[in-house]
Amino acid sequence: MPLFTYSCKGCEAIFETLVRASDTPTCPACGSGDLERQIAAIAPDAKFPGVKSRVRAQAAREGHFSNYSRSERPKK
Repeated sequence: MPLFTYSCKGCEAIFETLVRASDTPTCPACGSGDLERQIAAIAPDAKFPGVKSRVRAQAAREGHFSNYSRSERPKK
């Protein structure tokens, strides 16, 4: 299932959702089906040390370590 970004024409909310081919998404804020699919932002290349460290710091603040390898994850 691909992840798409939508803009609601009714309440102007912007949200991301997973969409199956047979599904028709609705706005989580107002329930409207009048949506416009947006062009998604491209993820930055993580080859640059600054980008990698910022992303990892944000992940640590949010409490998830999905972008760390197993050896780098904190021991519980």
